[in-house]
Amino acid sequence: MHVISMVIYSLAFVLGVLGNGLVIFITGFRMKKSVNTVWFLNLAIADFAFTFFLPLSVAYLALRFHWPFGWFLCKLNSTLAFLNLYASVYLLMVISIDRCISVRYPVWAQNHRTPRLASFVALGVWILALALSVPVMYFRQTAPVEENHINCYTNYGDNPQLKKIRHQATIIMRFICAFVIPFTVILVCYGAIVLRLRGSQLSKSNKPFQVITAVIVVFFVCWFPYHVFSFIELTMHSGMQTTMRIGVPLVTSLAFVNSCLNPILYVFMGQDFKKRLRLSLFSVFENAFTEDNSQNLTTSKTKSSVETMSQEF
Repeated sequence: MHVISMVIYSLAFVLGVLGNGLVIFITGFRMKKSVNTVWFLNLAIADFAFTFFLPLSVAYLALRFHWPFGWFLCKLNSTLAFLNLYASVYLLMVISIDRCISVRYPVWAQNHRTPRLASFVALGVWILALALSVPVMYFRQTAPVEENHINCYTNYGDNPQLKKIRHQATIIMRFICAFVIPFTVILVCYGAIVLRLRGSQLSKSNKPFQVITAVIVVFFVCWFPYHVFSFIELTMHSGMQTTMRIGVPLVTSLAFVNSCLNPILYVFMGQDFKKRLRLSLFSVFENAFTEDNSQNLTTSKTKSSVETMSQEF
């Protein structure tokens, strides 16, 4: 399982750094700044920062859980993993709210939905994600287990009872803050969008909407098993040791892979496959991110409002 994890981590590093680096370059420097590019740029930054440090995890596994990189990098490496988790899921939540507002209140969105406001919202998401990652930073420690062998691990304290309480509180808080709250908001927003765009109108959703939907679904698939195994770990008994020994590396690898999948989704959701092969990388990403101007989503009574909204949605 450790060998499999090292292979997956290495692939995630290569694909994540190259793919997200390309997204950062294109959305940050080659495309006109828009609300959509602000969202995707920040998602790419979160994924890039995490995947860039994955070689440390690969080395840790290769050295049989010996951490030669020091106390600071031990804390930083683990903190970045959960900073990526919180930043990504709350950015997806904010994107869903943005989509919902654009559909439900097109006139207000046209007047107030600006890249500047999106940048401030993204900054707020980063501050929140950093705050939620503080417990990881605090409890992550290094300690020698034998001569010339140092572990990088989560230390909840020496008192068994206090250790158990802290562990349970951390898992529960992480599940609520990183899954229940954001995905409840996402489901409510998508429910509101479906109610607004009923029938054939829903099928006319433009490329950014399809890309965002795919990113959210993939994020759920990659991270939900991790949360499940975190709860299993709290109630683990001797008969489940084999399950945990196999399952934990797998679900952790799946969660880490999420950070390199978004750029792939941007490409494959951007154009028809045959056309995509003939396009330059810049054209592919530009097509995935460019906000559609041709969409008409409502009756002629509100035609002018929809024409205003379609420039952003």
